[in-house]
Amino acid sequence: MSDQMSGWTLVLGASSGFGEAASLALARAGMHIFGVHLDRRTTLANAERIIKEIQGMGREAHFFNMNAADEEKRREALDQMEKILKERGEEGGVKVLLHSLAFGTLKPFIAANPAEAVTKAQMDMTVDVMAHSLVYWVQDLVARRLMRDGARVFAMTSSGGHRVWRTYGAVSAAKAALESHVRQLALELAPMGIAVNAVRAGVTDTPALRKIPGHEQMIEVAKERNPFQRLTTTTDVADAIVALCRPGTHWMTGNVIGVDGGEDVVG
Repeated sequence: MSDQMSGWTLVLGASSGFGEAASLALARAGMHIFGVHLDRRTTLANAERIIKEIQGMGREAHFFNMNAADEEKRREALDQMEKILKERGEEGGVKVLLHSLAFGTLKPFIAANPAEAVTKAQMDMTVDVMAHSLVYWVQDLVARRLMRDGARVFAMTSSGGHRVWRTYGAVSAAKAALESHVRQLALELAPMGIAVNAVRAGVTDTPALRKIPGHEQMIEVAKERNPFQRLTTTTDVADAIVALCRPGTHWMTGNVIGVDGGEDVVG
């Protein structure tokens, strides 16, 4: 029996980091990819490269360059996805949703100069993009019957959901909210046969990590703490996601699954 997968994956945050690695790994495993990403001209070439790699594997790739937290843009993208699926007779074909959005404010709550502290607008934006948007995408996919029995939903979290770093407060709040949303969605989607889990990666050298002030120290601390004495890689995480998409994992839902080499359990 072939272990090739089929159907479509929707990746939110598909053009770099965990989203890029998962898109390529799932395409390699047999899936077509819908990708949502937000890139300016200077970084758009990477998204185009990923599309070509996926197509080179014999899979389809349809990417949408947009703000994933914009309600109207979400509707327009889903309209196009729905049209593509209907044309292929695969209306319920989104079998995997990966939420991997890393766009938020990296400012302290308290600063000597109040102008350098996080604002309400920045806090709201961070939590909306990195947490609440998961709920809205899932709501729309289910309402349109684009996700059905057997589907998987994954959301990328981090140890920031329960640990602190000086400039990571807004993102930590978003990760904690994201994990709560995962538990609630797992409860409500279980009768539909849809499993929902958060994937907690270890410290990984991604473009998102490099935007965090003090990331060099984070990398060094993670290397020392990790039982494997190295950082987590995006490939480590992508391979785990592919494994969790295969048959036999449907009973795993509502969890925060660590993919970190044991990093988080070391004090």
